[in-house]
Amino acid sequence: MPTFMGVHAGYADVTPRELAAALAADRACAAEEGVRFGRGWLDPGTGLMFRLVHGPDREAVVRAHERAGHPATGMYELPQ
Repeated sequence: MPTFMGVHAGYADVTPRELAAALAADRACAAEEGVRFGRGWLDPGTGLMFRLVHGPDREAVVRAHERAGHPATGMYELPQ
């Protein structure tokens, strides 16, 4: 299954609780798209969040993020 790196902007002032809620929303939408979310990182200085995602294709991963309410500003397939 391909692995992607999702990049999300706008997380500069997010609290740990808000970040946990966003990550939980991702997981809630994952199964419907055949996606599995992996580890995530937050850079509070830039407000960027990075998230590893495994899915059947880029479109399914993008849909899962959109369904969770926070579309990615960038989605990059990682080499196998």
